[in-house]
Amino acid sequence: MADVKEFINLLSESKVELERRLSAIERDVRNESNPVSPDSQEQSLERENDEVIDALGNSARLELGLINKALARIEAGEYFECEECGGPISEGRLRSVPYASLCMECAEEQEYLNRENSNVA
Repeated sequence: MADVKEFINLLSESKVELERRLSAIERDVRNESNPVSPDSQEQSLERENDEVIDALGNSARLELGLINKALARIEAGEYFECEECGGPISEGRLRSVPYASLCMECAEEQEYLNRENSNVA
């Protein structure tokens, strides 16, 4: 099994980058670099841009939460274990998605159920 320190470093580096990106996004949302335009058409474009920036911020916050959860799982000694079935999470999966909390089988099952539920709605 891989050295857990390698994954701690990988997760920590990602966390620092996401925090830096979130800080920049929050500055953009507060319009620190560009004040709101007095032109109504320009304001409409700015609002659309703000929605994109909000979506990027939400995505970054979600990923940051997953990274923090993975770091907590490392601390608890549960990082290499699937949260669903308790089986091992492959090293390859963790290298691809370091904050993965499910083994491939459980992740595929969850994805299948999510697709089924979205098709019903």
